[in-house]
Amino acid sequence: MTFLPGVMPPAASPSMPAGSRPTGSTQAESEPDALDRESLATSASARLARSVGRRGLSVAEARAKLRADGLTDEEAADIVDGFVQRGWLDDAALAEQLVYAATTRKDMGTRAVRQLLVKRLVSREVIDAVIAELPDDDAERALEFARAKARALTRYDDDTATRRLMGMLARRGFGGAAAGQAARTALAEERRQAGGSGVRFR
Repeated sequence: MTFLPGVMPPAASPSMPAGSRPTGSTQAESEPDALDRESLATSASARLARSVGRRGLSVAEARAKLRADGLTDEEAADIVDGFVQRGWLDDAALAEQLVYAATTRKDMGTRAVRQLLVKRLVSREVIDAVIAELPDDDAERALEFARAKARALTRYDDDTATRRLMGMLARRGFGGAAAGQAARTALAEERRQAGGSGVRFR
């Protein structure tokens, strides 16, 4: 072999040919990596279990949480599949709980319920199924909510009181004709109970 003047060849290890790598080095380097990934996945799974126990999560929320903890899509999918098989993650069950709380405790309308489920990343198929099963009682629930708020608004003139009450109804997910009818009915009832029109201006 001929070398250029002034250029020295790379030093070779006395125990192996120049340019060769120790046998098994790739395996030695990969084993700690595998252990680190396994440890990361175990910790992330434990944190996910605590989160599910505290408030319940949708499948997509659980997957996003695992990805935020540093897991790959494949690692996250494996853990989520295990949780689903154990019944710890169930979009349908979660949706039923959310809908019950939204309609019975918070007086939410159908539109607001759908927005809530979308925000919680519940699957579209489950959302459509749950919304389809809701009773068509938005008008009744809107009126119930409006009645609860009407007394505090009778100090305003009719237009102002109606506008404010419709805004409250809209934020609860009651919109359009249902909100307008509920607002007018509740305010009229409240004014009659108060004796006379009760209309006052600021």
